[in-house]
Amino acid sequence: MLDDTESYVTADGRTIGGVVLDLKSITLRFGGVEAIKNISFDIREGEIRAIIGPNGAGKSSMLNVISGFYVPQEGEVWFRGERRPQMKPFEVAQQGIARTFQNIALFEGMSVLDNVMTGRLNKMKTGLWSQALWKGKAEREENENREAVEKIIDFLEIQSIRKTPVGRLPYGLKKRVELARALAAEPTILLLDEPMAGMNVEEKEDMCRFILDVNDEFGTTIALIEHDMGVVMDLSDRVVVMDYGRKIGDGTPDEVRNNQDVIDAYLGVSHD
Repeated sequence: MLDDTESYVTADGRTIGGVVLDLKSITLRFGGVEAIKNISFDIREGEIRAIIGPNGAGKSSMLNVISGFYVPQEGEVWFRGERRPQMKPFEVAQQGIARTFQNIALFEGMSVLDNVMTGRLNKMKTGLWSQALWKGKAEREENENREAVEKIIDFLEIQSIRKTPVGRLPYGLKKRVELARALAAEPTILLLDEPMAGMNVEEKEDMCRFILDVNDEFGTTIALIEHDMGVVMDLSDRVVVMDYGRKIGDGTPDEVRNNQDVIDAYLGVSHD
């Protein structure tokens, strides 16, 4: 058992560091309904951490807790060894946590380039007046941010659609643009909420490749929700399993695959 600061090298040569995000005894209620019930797990630096479970298990609610959209009634979120106070989503983003959404949230009338540029807003330091004049520091900042965005567009192989309005794109490419926007924020932790939902086999293969490349080339820590178990088992270093708001499994893909509680949940065995 590793302690919070130890690192290790995976079979494919990647280095997984110490705990970067630690969720301790998280409970989230909506009225009388407990969406999350006393769940604890951590995310280690450089890993791909999957959160899985049947529909209604509380997975997206957990991502919303991590990203600051929801504030749990009980429990603590620790980031880089310090307890995180209650924060707004933009403050969490400034810490280096970016996300995509289960339902695509892009600006349909804007081009791909402009959508991805919105991911750089936290990197823009000049004031509104300076940006309006677009001189000096504001011009240099704009050019630097545009250069960073163009590199991401190249990385995700969407150069040919960079000036296309997002509303004209097929579903799979919209998902890739949303990933590009999240990467534009240069996150240390990237949260992906069902990044492959609704995709065909070829689109899933492309997205899997990009997720692995983001993790490998950028060193980005990734936490993802995904229903395709083949994808989860192939991509993930560790998997946490939720069911009816409870944690029923946590470990390597092999450990989770052989966990009887997980097998029961996915086979639909009745709950007492």
